[in-house]
Amino acid sequence: MRQTIVRTFLLAALALAPAAARAQTDEIQVYDAAIAAKGKFNLTWHNNFTPRGINTPAFPGAVISDKSFNGVTEWAYGVTDWFEGGLYLPLYTVAKDQGAMIDGAKLRALFVVPHADDRKFIYGVNFEFSFNSTHWDTSRFSSEVRPIIGWHLKPIDIIINPILDTSYDGFDNVSFAPSTRVAYNLPNSWVVAAEEYDDFGPVHHFNPVGDQAHQLYGVVDHMTKYFDVEAGVGFGMTSGSDGLTLKLILSRDLN
Repeated sequence: MRQTIVRTFLLAALALAPAAARAQTDEIQVYDAAIAAKGKFNLTWHNNFTPRGINTPAFPGAVISDKSFNGVTEWAYGVTDWFEGGLYLPLYTVAKDQGAMIDGAKLRALFVVPHADDRKFIYGVNFEFSFNSTHWDTSRFSSEVRPIIGWHLKPIDIIINPILDTSYDGFDNVSFAPSTRVAYNLPNSWVVAAEEYDDFGPVHHFNPVGDQAHQLYGVVDHMTKYFDVEAGVGFGMTSGSDGLTLKLILSRDLN
C-alpha cells in the first residue's frame, strides 16, 4: 500500500503543472487521512465568508474576495478501507458586487493508509480534478495533488499537506500551496487547533513574500450525535492574503 501511494504520487507530480492564481477558495481544510467507512456515503458542507479580503480581482473578471461567501457540498463514498471517491457539486459564490455564481465542479480520489485514526503515523495522497467557471480560474481545467503526512501523538495531532496545484501548463508552473494543522484533543469530543494555509507560487521561483498568501487559523472541532462541526477564524499575514476569513464545515454520514 505504501509503495503504491508513493509511486502514484511521483507519477502525478511529474505529469502535472500548477493552477493560475485564483480569486478564492471553496475548501479550507487540512486532510488527516480519515475517510468514510467502506460502503458509507458522507456529506460535508464547506462554508467560507471573508469580511475583510482583497479588493482587487486576481485576474480580469475574477471573484473579488472581500465580503464574498463561498461554499461547496462535498459528496463522498468509502469504496474500500483505503480509497474514498468524492464529488464537489455545486461550488458557489455570493459576491458583494457580482451576485450569486456557480464556480464549477470537482472530482476527488483519496488514497490513505487503512484505519488512520488508530495509527500513530499516517499517510496518503488526494487527487482532485476541477472544471472551473471563467470567474473562478483562468483555466477551465485544473487539479491538485495533496500528499498527507501526519502523527497522532495523543493528545496532539500534527498533520501536513504539501499541496501541488496544476493547470496542465508545464512543470515550471507547478504551484506550492501547503497546509498544516496542529491539534489538541480535549475530553468529550472537542478539539482545538491551529492551522496555516500558504501559497508560495511556482515551485521553480516562489513569488515575492508580499505577493504570497499566508493565513493562520484558530479552529474548534466538535463531534455531536447528528453531525461533526469545524469552525475557524483566519488572519492574513501578508499583503497578498485576505485579512479575515471565517470558515464553517458541517459533516455527517448519510447511511
